[in-house]
Amino acid sequence: MEYPEVRDTDPELADALVGEVDRQRDTLAMIASENHVSKAVLEAQGSALTNKYAEGYPGKRYYGGCEFADDVEQLAIDRAKELWGADHVNVQPHSGSQANMGVYIAALDPGDRILSLDLTHGGHLSHGHSANFVGEHFEVEHYEVDADTGYIDYEGLREKAESFDPDMVVSGYSAYPREVEWERIQAAAEAVDAYHLADIAHITGLVAAGVHESPVGVADFVTGSTHKTIRAGRGGMIMCDEEFAAAVDKAVIPGMQGGPLMHNIAGKAVGFKEALQPEFETYAQRVVSNAEALAETMTDHGLDLVSGGTDTHLVLADLRPSHPDTTGKQVEEALEDAGIVLNANTVPGETRSPFEPSGVRAGTPALTTRGFDEDDLREVGDLICRVVDAPDDDAVLSDVSDRVDELTDAHPLYE
Repeated sequence: MEYPEVRDTDPELADALVGEVDRQRDTLAMIASENHVSKAVLEAQGSALTNKYAEGYPGKRYYGGCEFADDVEQLAIDRAKELWGADHVNVQPHSGSQANMGVYIAALDPGDRILSLDLTHGGHLSHGHSANFVGEHFEVEHYEVDADTGYIDYEGLREKAESFDPDMVVSGYSAYPREVEWERIQAAAEAVDAYHLADIAHITGLVAAGVHESPVGVADFVTGSTHKTIRAGRGGMIMCDEEFAAAVDKAVIPGMQGGPLMHNIAGKAVGFKEALQPEFETYAQRVVSNAEALAETMTDHGLDLVSGGTDTHLVLADLRPSHPDTTGKQVEEALEDAGIVLNANTVPGETRSPFEPSGVRAGTPALTTRGFDEDDLREVGDLICRVVDAPDDDAVLSDVSDRVDELTDAHPLYE
């Protein structure tokens, strides 16, 4: 990927684009919310659809000239319905957070009450953090994971719902490594006459492949990102029953955004078609088995994992028991110097600043896309733990970096 047209007109930007491709090729991408899309998705997202305004929906646009935009969006919708079994899908949100916003606009009024998982326990900003639009426009309280097990405290959630009386309960998480019991949360929401929004941003691909149970048909609304484990064009989507379809579509446009990013929707359509192929199920299963291998290795090295392991694509390590003087940020920066890119993360019962948290989060979707298997992830786990044990040791970082180079050469990207 040399970007010759950009090189001719804007060499500085071309340097940055080529540099990013090289960075992805030469490092191990282990941020749990990242993946590597196919060249077909990249091509669709770079298409001439970026020129087209298509406000509205297929067959009901505010502008002319939308016949091919209609074809593209309908393909994305139809494929999403087949993947997740939803009655209605809106593929226009620009991100998972905007998909959540669309649901809030469709179902709630300003000042209504939302019950969601605390951010430090694995929740997400768009579920109600005080610094986010949700926290500014709605009354929000949180449930937590069990302090001893690291699993969702479902009884505590129900008790909190009964005392708080929310208008919406939010499930689905950004740093929770276990499968979610959607029915138990739905029952808690129904007990207080609340809506249930299941945000599967991180596990869209795992749900599509049947590797994890689906909240579609259980929760009132399901939102997701389209660029994480599903490996499609960057953006978000909303799924719901037909009874909520009109309200959701109205909330997205004109409620919160104008023209959809049709080139991104094209990327979604391509990625959804790829996910409908039989080999995608194998990929999703391997994402989980790779994460399990990584978790076992980190545990063997003495790291304390939240919930003791994983059922999903990610692991969350709490450094406090084994490395009380080391922060997640120190580990993140040292690993990046060695070519392994993951992120510092808060952990349940966090005692430090979110900018210098006590944990690190690592995911396997991108490495699995590159062809890494369980043995590879065990070795990667060994490398991570070497750095955790000695984040300031230049000799260790150099040795790890050399091995990362060998691993990336063995699993080429975008060749």
